[in-house]
Amino acid sequence: MLGSLARSWFGDFSREELKKFLKLGVIFAFVIGVYWTLRPLKDSIFSSMVHADNQPWAKLVSLVALFPLVALYSKLVDKVERQKLFYILGAIYAVATFAFGVLFMHPTIGLANTTIDATRITAWVWYVFVESYGSLVVALFWAFATDTVSPESAKRGFPLVVMIGQLGSILGPKFLTPLGKNFFGTSAPVVMICGVLILCMMVSIYLFMMTTPRSQLSGFHGRNEKQVEAEHEPGFFEGLRLMLREPYLLGIFAVISVYEIIITIIDFHFKSLVFSSFSTEAERSFYLGDYAVWVNVVSFLCLALGVSNIQRRLGIRVSLAMMPFVVLAMVVSFWTYPVVQTLFWIMVFAKAVNYALNGPALKQLYVPTTKEVRYKSQAWIETFGSRSSKATGSGFNLLKKPFQGWFGPVDGLAYLIALGAYLSIGLIGAWLLVALYLGKTYERAVEQDRLVC
Repeated sequence: MLGSLARSWFGDFSREELKKFLKLGVIFAFVIGVYWTLRPLKDSIFSSMVHADNQPWAKLVSLVALFPLVALYSKLVDKVERQKLFYILGAIYAVATFAFGVLFMHPTIGLANTTIDATRITAWVWYVFVESYGSLVVALFWAFATDTVSPESAKRGFPLVVMIGQLGSILGPKFLTPLGKNFFGTSAPVVMICGVLILCMMVSIYLFMMTTPRSQLSGFHGRNEKQVEAEHEPGFFEGLRLMLREPYLLGIFAVISVYEIIITIIDFHFKSLVFSSFSTEAERSFYLGDYAVWVNVVSFLCLALGVSNIQRRLGIRVSLAMMPFVVLAMVVSFWTYPVVQTLFWIMVFAKAVNYALNGPALKQLYVPTTKEVRYKSQAWIETFGSRSSKATGSGFNLLKKPFQGWFGPVDGLAYLIALGAYLSIGLIGAWLLVALYLGKTYERAVEQDRLVC
């Protein structure tokens, strides 16, 4: 029954191939479920300790702090087997997450202290910590996944993996995030529960490696693989050098960056309105947790109703080119109706479609590449493509106070929103051209049975 349903919606799986993607989906459910539980807590805890207006500065700090972390991660890729990377990172994040939960329970430096002060270091470190989890652990999962598939298999399997993963993204914020408001009074115990779930992720990786046939663990190998690998120089910053040298990788970087710049601009206005609408950390966490649930419910429904067939039947080029038009509609809606409930649904649908349609397509772009690109460059791209663009969007958001000082609170905000909309529309035009280039390059590489880089 399950196999027939999966084949009808996603493609013609073999029995062992389907089992592999189902198991990868469970692993991803733990990875992304923890992230989507921590994500609303990241914003609500930070805002409650140092104020939401400092969020743009937190994103800038995250960019700087993640640089040495990604460099260290790249070094580990050269030294450690792929599954052992999960055990190492998992242990670090599990212990650190539990430790943050303990800190947040402290009567003076934790959430019991309701004094808002920009010098509360714990909140800044917490923000960077959750950002790093979203960058490194999620990137590691997809590097691991693309290392075990062919292009045709990825086309069938990655949407299924994302759909199963969305269940974790729904269940985490739906059942865990409200515990802070309904039972504990603060979100500190919820943070500690997330540490336990990270341990479950490590166990799921171990079971995957023990039960998956070796024939299902080999990836794509182009005719020019040895030649391309010989051109790569081993080193601490190899992933960064590859990203800067290869137009294909810069294109992926650009697509991720443009999306994140636009989303960051809109997200700041949304989170500021949420902060001003609710008085306690637990209430803000509850509302943002509800937002996280809806993002993933809509994403799950998109995948369950067959949105992945767009890519399977029309090709990756069409799939990549559709997302700029979705974001364009979001920008126009934001410009027209910048109120909290409108922003809630704008963000829900934009993020959901990105996860359901654009996300699996972007991950497939790494299939016709070498191990160095999949593990090293992907981490640099998704960390600095995402974080540098969020920092750029945050730099724009820092104009809020000057604009309100020059033009008044209401007119200044309206002018800033209009300027953001014009900037976003220009970036969307460039995004569309890059998306078409990436899709064409990927399809040509697969047809010719070669690696892009």
